Amino acid sequence: MTILTQEQTKRICDRVLSLTKADECIVSIGGKRAGNIRFARNAVSTAGLTDDTSITVRVAFGKRQGTASINEFDDKSLERVVRRAEELARLAPENPEFMPAVGKAAFKQSATFVQKTADIDPEIRAQAAAYSIEACRKQGLVAAGFLTDTTSFETIANSNGVFGHQVLTSLDFTCTIRTEDGRGSGWVKRSARDLAKFDPREAADVAIEKALRSVDAKALEPGRYTVVLEPAATSDLLAYMFNGFDARRADEGRSFLSKAGGKNRLGDKLFDEKVNIWTDPWNPDVPVLPWDNDMRARERTALIKDGRVAAMDYSAYWAKQKNARSIGSPGNFIMGGTDKTTAELIANTKKGVLVTRTWYIRMVDPQSVALTGLTRDGTFYIENGKIKHPIKNFRFNESPVALLNNIEEIGKPVVIGGDEGPDPMVIPSMKVRDFNFTSLSDAV
Repeated sequence: MTILTQEQTKRICDRVLSLTKADECIVSIGGKRAGNIRFARNAVSTAGLTDDTSITVRVAFGKRQGTASINEFDDKSLERVVRRAEELARLAPENPEFMPAVGKAAFKQSATFVQKTADIDPEIRAQAAAYSIEACRKQGLVAAGFLTDTTSFETIANSNGVFGHQVLTSLDFTCTIRTEDGRGSGWVKRSARDLAKFDPREAADVAIEKALRSVDAKALEPGRYTVVLEPAATSDLLAYMFNGFDARRADEGRSFLSKAGGKNRLGDKLFDEKVNIWTDPWNPDVPVLPWDNDMRARERTALIKDGRVAAMDYSAYWAKQKNARSIGSPGNFIMGGTDKTTAELIANTKKGVLVTRTWYIRMVDPQSVALTGLTRDGTFYIENGKIKHPIKNFRFNESPVALLNNIEEIGKPVVIGGDEGPDPMVIPSMKVRDFNFTSLSDAV
């Protein structure tokens, strides 16, 4: 698939807009080329390249809406998708929460494209897998992992004159390494927009070390412990909390930011004052599109400032109901940190637990963001600033809201996430007190 240029998509959008008889029309075009390599049991199992391109047309007659998609771009196909969307709109009931298409806006481009990432070929993918495989064979370990790289484009347009086009690249890598007897397991995740910032050797070495060190894990009594959470473990927990910043959900009493009387907790201090979290589409580490799914322009916005809730996400409809300002929904999340490494957080811990990864996380209570889940792939007991020995995994019951109130130290932020998971984040490792481990798990 050829990544379509701005000139090509502009012609397609103009053609679609000229064909419609509806009161308004919204067009989005997207294409993605994704390469991948998967390995398991110290051998490559699959590798390939997938691509897809499609156009979606949404029209409205008054408050009646219809949407249709197609993956062909000749004139007959474009007319067919427009007529199908119009047909569906005429059949649809009126939407009581209908909001008209956004007006014309200028989008400031974000640096989402890196040529070196777009140039990734099968040899580069094979080399990334080969290091993990060969290093494990030499040490009697077993590797499994997945590398995916994507080059994509997105184009938006509407009958009010809105137009935006941008190309994106990304790379995600995960690797699990086990001892042959299955008693030790290590895991690593790396994400990057730029291939130059990804080192498969460094990533595999981290997982290898954790696998070797996690053999002969000892049982530790469940309870509340000081915990050093690596960035990947932290991000998996915080992702659930970020969903609660929707203003409507809070106003309707359905989130941890709800207040009695149909109000929300905007401006309230809910977290440790060391907590600062914001969203920024132009962040150099995790740039995202400067518009959201509703074509609203995004802005750099503080969500939590010095522990206080500084902003909430208002949809266009809810902003109108509450006489609030509506801007684009966040596309990334960045948490402030320090220059301290995870090793330094460990060195400053008298007694505690190091958690590499959290998984199988489930929501228990949306109004407190109470979560339950398990640790895995490298959980260790810390004593007098050093990792003393591996410990068996735990089930935990904990809320990221409580976690961000119990911070003792914050480490250096790193990039987590990407196209295949939740919104990309820049998240630090954290040392927190009173983390609630409720039971043991025999899984490694």
